[in-house]
Amino acid sequence: MTLMRHFTRGARPLLAQPQRSFASKSSPPPFPTIASCPSPTCACAPTPSLPDDFPIDHKTNINGLISNYAQHVLVCTGKDDWPSRIEEDNSGDNLAADLKELVGRGGPFSDPFHNISVLNTSLPSSIPPRSEVQTTSVYLLPDFKYVPFLPRVSFDSVEALVKGFLLPEKLHPMHDGLSPIHRDRLTRKPAYQSMLYGVRDVEDIMVLICGHGGRDQRCGVYGPVLRDEFSTKLSDMGINVLSGPVEVNEKAEAVPEISGEAPATDTTELASPSAHISLISHIGGHKFAGNVILYIPPQLKTADGKAHPLAGHGIWYGRVEPKHVQGIIGETILKGNVISDLFRGGIKQNGEILRL
Repeated sequence: MTLMRHFTRGARPLLAQPQRSFASKSSPPPFPTIASCPSPTCACAPTPSLPDDFPIDHKTNINGLISNYAQHVLVCTGKDDWPSRIEEDNSGDNLAADLKELVGRGGPFSDPFHNISVLNTSLPSSIPPRSEVQTTSVYLLPDFKYVPFLPRVSFDSVEALVKGFLLPEKLHPMHDGLSPIHRDRLTRKPAYQSMLYGVRDVEDIMVLICGHGGRDQRCGVYGPVLRDEFSTKLSDMGINVLSGPVEVNEKAEAVPEISGEAPATDTTELASPSAHISLISHIGGHKFAGNVILYIPPQLKTADGKAHPLAGHGIWYGRVEPKHVQGIIGETILKGNVISDLFRGGIKQNGEILRL
């Protein structure tokens, strides 16, 4: 009996599926909250208008309405939109299709208790050192890793990404009945990480906005408007908005030892925070557009220099309009407060799913 037949019911990512890691309803949330988003103090873009047959759902309780996942793999395509099924882009010759072949339903590394969510992003891939080699970059969140170069001419690098970074370090107890060989195949092998060049920690805030117009018109309309609004408001509020491909300096990969000199002063806390803003493909819940996910890097401090309550977290918001952007930046990114009436759910670095 195959793994997927053995766990047919659990193989499907479910919305609002109860998790053992959820806090009970009587317990306070494991992060600071405010009830609603503050009103903007400056001009903002108008809320986009939608056709009558594409309404926004303002009635459903969206708390907990996120897919159950362990990791987001964000494929850097440099495009703003994709076919409804992203694996069909470029006639099926794309990294999302390769990854889904391995970790998607029925794939050799599919694990219903460790769901890997593959998304496309509008961020561009890094430029490889050898111009004749075509590569694709990916972000791994909430692992906060950036893999700049996955060659498109070899499937070995894709398998190395899966085996070295995406598989769980420890299997769910429901796998105890599997054979040792099967259990070994589904477990992470750190040795494969050395096959991928230039992997680094993600230290920038990631603002991800569903803009998948090829899947649903609501996010297709809201996504670009929210991207522009976040870009403007982040800059206005002192956060450096990054654009263009991430540069990977081959010479900077190894830091030389300088004998007789004092180590350089760590200026991480003094530097202004920076952010990437990206449109992403379907995450579920288009009727709750605009859908925004904020990934807060582990080392980020609050605006007053204290430990950030949401460091290392991914925070999902729904029903986001341009009028909410300034408040989201001020409360969630700069202060670490979750806005309750926009909150769909969240995830910690250890894969624990969060809700109010």
